[in-house]
Amino acid sequence: MAHHEFWRRHHSKGRQIALGFMIGSACFALGSFPLYFEHIDARIVAVTFFVGSIFFTAAALGQLTDAITVRHADRGARPRSWRVWGWDVEPLDFWAALVQFVGTICFNISTGFAIDAALDEHQIDRLVWRPDVYGSIAFLVASYLADVAVTRRAWRWRPGGRPGWIAKLNLLGSVAFGVSAAAAFTLPTTDEVANIRLANVGTFVGAVCFFVGAALLLPEVGPRPSQA
Repeated sequence: MAHHEFWRRHHSKGRQIALGFMIGSACFALGSFPLYFEHIDARIVAVTFFVGSIFFTAAALGQLTDAITVRHADRGARPRSWRVWGWDVEPLDFWAALVQFVGTICFNISTGFAIDAALDEHQIDRLVWRPDVYGSIAFLVASYLADVAVTRRAWRWRPGGRPGWIAKLNLLGSVAFGVSAAAAFTLPTTDEVANIRLANVGTFVGAVCFFVGAALLLPEVGPRPSQA
């Protein structure tokens, strides 16, 4: 395959992944924005979150396949790579993408069940809150692994360039999602959410962080100069 053709296909898919995360993040930000959820039917708000989770899953699947498939024009193996089902992979890239993909599936489940307004508080905690917590934990683990993959250190506060900023923003967004999930627990004594304001703020902040991180990814996957 010619180099320019390889880069065209690779970066086209990269843009699709970035846009998928941006659309998913925009849906989550919209769904948690007061001017939206206070004036729109609750089921429509729930559908907004569900649609966002589908875009998250599609983008995460694209990122997972990218982490598995060799993306070099010369088909050479990456340094320090390992093999899964015959494909060369970067270990941290692969595990981060896999855990993230599992997390998006959890969000598909939680947002899908949340559309049903007939659920009682016990069903909400079991069918909505638990998968939401599992998804948030998966995002937090995946974001940390991605950050280590970028910085090559267990922890480094300084981003050190665009990839570092993307990793840090995703990590911050995952923390915000985790706070939101914890605050969304329905208390059995009152049948009310523990802290609905914190739940919405956490979701909004996390979604904004993910959106900006995905937007910063777009220049990284822009077309490169063609090579002979």
